[in-house]
Amino acid sequence: MEVDIIGDIHGCYQEFWELTKKLGYEWNSEGIPIHKNGRKLAFVGDLTDRGPHSLKVAETVSSLVNKGLGYYVPGNHCNKLYRFFLGNKVQHTHGLETTVAEYEGLDKKKKEKIREKFIQLYENAPLHMILDNGKLVIAHAGIREDLIGKDSNKVKTFVLYGDITGEKHPDGSPVRRDWAKQYEGDAVIVYGHTPVKEARIVNNTYNIDTGAVFGNKLTALKYPEMQIVSVPSSMPLVEEKF
Repeated sequence: MEVDIIGDIHGCYQEFWELTKKLGYEWNSEGIPIHKNGRKLAFVGDLTDRGPHSLKVAETVSSLVNKGLGYYVPGNHCNKLYRFFLGNKVQHTHGLETTVAEYEGLDKKKKEKIREKFIQLYENAPLHMILDNGKLVIAHAGIREDLIGKDSNKVKTFVLYGDITGEKHPDGSPVRRDWAKQYEGDAVIVYGHTPVKEARIVNNTYNIDTGAVFGNKLTALKYPEMQIVSVPSSMPLVEEKF
């Protein structure tokens, strides 16, 4: 199988467009990127929040998945937006406020359409995706080898938030174990969630969240070529995020 896996987009639609063009995709009249050689796109979650065009990104990914042209697993920001759309009480913080502001600026009909599309995308998505006969696994914050193929609250917490200890750093962010250093599996695991300056390759795991929304770059991994492809971000650089 030939697939191009894209890291956390976080509403950076322009960078998403540029990256797909660099990967050889052409955007059709419906606003969907298509590859002439039949390659598909995959997404590690966190499509929305913080960036300027979250809803446009979410709509495009939803259309790709609906047409069988893309794969998607949810991230923690996707989970929060999903709960917002269900009417649950969620704090409009850590970037959700930007997506909500976009949403509130729409007319009623467009609101309903976006809400329905995203809920459908989220509810139909697996917590992690196993592709290419088990040779490739996509999970938002990664996954331990013993959890692959399982579905439980433990798996959900891990794939959405990483291997958290329950403790917090002084800035309030969760303390996470570096699960990738212990990984010994044969399957390639591609993930994001924690921004890194350059794609981090450790023990057959690839972190491709290169902080597009924090001014660094948006990155894709070409599979099975295992080639990293990036485009620079148009956002201001936030050095302390890396």
